[in-house]
Amino acid sequence: MTWRCASFEFDERMPIIMGILNVTPDSFSDGGEHGTYDSALEHARRMLDEGAQIIDVGGESTRPGSDEVPVDEEMARVIDVVRALAGEGVCVSVDTRHAEVARAAVAAGAAVINDVSGFRDPAMVDVAKSCDAGLVVMHMKGEPKTMQDDPVYDDVVTEVRDYLRDRADELERAGIARERICIDPGPGFGKTPSQTLEMVRNYHEFARLGYPLMAAFSRKSFIGYAYNIEDPAQRDAASAAEALLAVELGASVVRTHNVAVTAEALADLRPLVVISLGCNIALVGNPGEEQEGKIAQLNHAISQLCSVPDSQIVDISSFYASEPAYYEDQDEFVNAIVLMRCGVAPKELLTYLHAIENSLGRVREIPNGPRTCDLDIVDYQMYVVDTEVLTLPHPRVLERDFVVKPLMELRPNFVFADGARLTDENVVYGKAKLIER
Repeated sequence: MTWRCASFEFDERMPIIMGILNVTPDSFSDGGEHGTYDSALEHARRMLDEGAQIIDVGGESTRPGSDEVPVDEEMARVIDVVRALAGEGVCVSVDTRHAEVARAAVAAGAAVINDVSGFRDPAMVDVAKSCDAGLVVMHMKGEPKTMQDDPVYDDVVTEVRDYLRDRADELERAGIARERICIDPGPGFGKTPSQTLEMVRNYHEFARLGYPLMAAFSRKSFIGYAYNIEDPAQRDAASAAEALLAVELGASVVRTHNVAVTAEALADLRPLVVISLGCNIALVGNPGEEQEGKIAQLNHAISQLCSVPDSQIVDISSFYASEPAYYEDQDEFVNAIVLMRCGVAPKELLTYLHAIENSLGRVREIPNGPRTCDLDIVDYQMYVVDTEVLTLPHPRVLERDFVVKPLMELRPNFVFADGARLTDENVVYGKAKLIER
């Protein structure tokens, strides 16, 4: 859960704000506003004061239909700005698809290479291998000049997700450390507004890949399409609202023009909660269909979780069959994991979970014994608790295969509130097997 960018390290569990600094005459919403050296530095410092942790310096507009900028011109725009900010101790990102510019920017102190072409150029991969900068791997269908010429997908979420998975894997096989890689689905890059909306509403699918995930939505055309805002400069509030939604779904880096508005929106981020569900007594279903009945029982519990106040389910694992743990003389369980964003305090949430269990006929006669439904708070981010009523994170979580396997499906590199990392090395109980996605 750490994104390593040269000498900088960012904890993904809290949003990382990247301020956009376009030193271009023709960017789609702020072209020419920060084109001089002094105005660029002034704007960068303002964004840092407003809460930006990274400044992303770009010298080439990649808006739809834009022409490629000569490398020497792009370098003339960005390198001095990069050098000055890096000299002030700023984490600087260079937004470029040209290896020569990336190499010069890293030499000038850039700690991140943000490549809209997804490191497709072998020369750009060589630059990445030669340094320790963080990398942003973006999906773009085609090139900026032609990317909006009738982009077609059978399934935009699956295709973009698989592309990013494969590109990141290729970089790792080239010797680049996984913790340096951030992925960006590329909203608006070779995607219609409706395709982009479908993609951003399913950002949890990208979070399942286990890399830092960027939400680069600021002022883009899909925001105008969704909110009916024609002027890009008027889209900041809507962009910030979409960024908050993406972070709740699993994004960790937010790239934005308006840092102040974005930081204000992200202040409403609710903690992430991990809930484990289990059932080995089915109240519905015919003999011989016990597993289907247990799945139906858990689905009913999940539907009731939707009624918890100030909360939202953001992802649900597949169902897993598991051997009984601790008390072994009982039937096989069916288990799953639910991820929620929750504004209800842990002890109050526990009360809601007990009410759901009771509504499904939970009987507590034997510790770890048979049950119609069991709902455990496995982790509640930002809370480490040890009381008679509740202990967080759950003290036995990493020994339980029926918790570890489904959580790995959703968040392969999960870090608990106490800093412990998700691993299967200590699993000893409740061997689990995937039964349904």
